[in-house]
Amino acid sequence: MSNKDAFEKKHEAKIEEMKAEIDRLKAKAKQSEADTQIKYEEKISELEALKDQAEEKLEGLKKSSENAWSDISKGLESATQSLTTAVKAASSEFKN
Repeated sequence: MSNKDAFEKKHEAKIEEMKAEIDRLKAKAKQSEADTQIKYEEKISELEALKDQAEEKLEGLKKSSENAWSDISKGLESATQSLTTAVKAASSEFKN
């Protein structure tokens, strides 16, 4: 497995993990009271946007050549980290 493939698989798994966490937050939002549900939905919209950005970066990496992937990897790394941080913060915020 090349470095590119390993990097791709690592970030693909991380994005999938964050998607599962977003789905968990969506389920929790449906069970909450109306005012709390609005807060959840706003935060989930932000998380969905970050997830979409990370997925776009991942697709760019998948389409890149073996030689060009290192340039794209920095953007994917940043997008994945932003998504992870935001999901963890949202999970923490809505822990109650």
